[in-house]
Amino acid sequence: MPDVFVNYRTGDEESAATMIARELSRRFGPEQIFFASDSIDAGRRFPMELVRAVEECKALLAVIGPRWAEVQGADGRPALEAEQDWTRREIQTALDRGILVIPVLIGKATRIDRAVLPDDLRELADCQYRRFDHRNAESDLTALGDTLARLLPDLGAVDRNARESRERAEAKSRKKSTQDAGRTRIRTGDVKSVRGGIANLNGDLSGTFVNEPQGPVNTGRGHQYNAPHFQGDNTGVQFTAGDNSGTVHQRFERERRRSDDGR
Repeated sequence: MPDVFVNYRTGDEESAATMIARELSRRFGPEQIFFASDSIDAGRRFPMELVRAVEECKALLAVIGPRWAEVQGADGRPALEAEQDWTRREIQTALDRGILVIPVLIGKATRIDRAVLPDDLRELADCQYRRFDHRNAESDLTALGDTLARLLPDLGAVDRNARESRERAEAKSRKKSTQDAGRTRIRTGDVKSVRGGIANLNGDLSGTFVNEPQGPVNTGRGHQYNAPHFQGDNTGVQFTAGDNSGTVHQRFERERRRSDDGR
């Protein structure tokens, strides 16, 4: 049997009750939600079906709008005063059996006044309520569903919203892991290796790869730092040195000196 019974009064916010039942059916599955106009098949004896559904449910939502206590029965008196009023009987059965009863106040409806309730429904005024307003329909329906999922573990286990949230989180985590791996992975063939030279990284990493450098290498901006280099011939030597400010060339004349001993 369904876990949640949606109780409402004809002539008072039936549209809100329908929205609540449909959203809960979408979220938890239609087999988990009892809504008289949808859950009782043609030809079934509705008094028996109603009583059985209330007795076996785990939570009853009492949908209460501004006219809930004022709607009149066939005799012209408030329907709530009649002992055979189905709205009253369903709530009374749930309270008597210790079933969780949650009043859902619609729109401008206020907390129920004990004074307007029959003696067998006075306990309803003490039940903590939830609100539903058409202007905040999405958030209010989500909050109501979250409450039921938290209070009824069987509903939490089939919660479509929770499942979709987990799937989105897992997909996001997988995507992030793939992106992180892509930033650090060097695919085979991305590096062109040259002995004693420079190759470009054309894959996931950017920059310059230096393989066994055999001389001064500059891969960035600015002047190159060179180790001292000597070149020249028998007549002189040129010394080249680099720094941040530029390059300096010095030429030194070498003179052959011979000493008296022939050196």
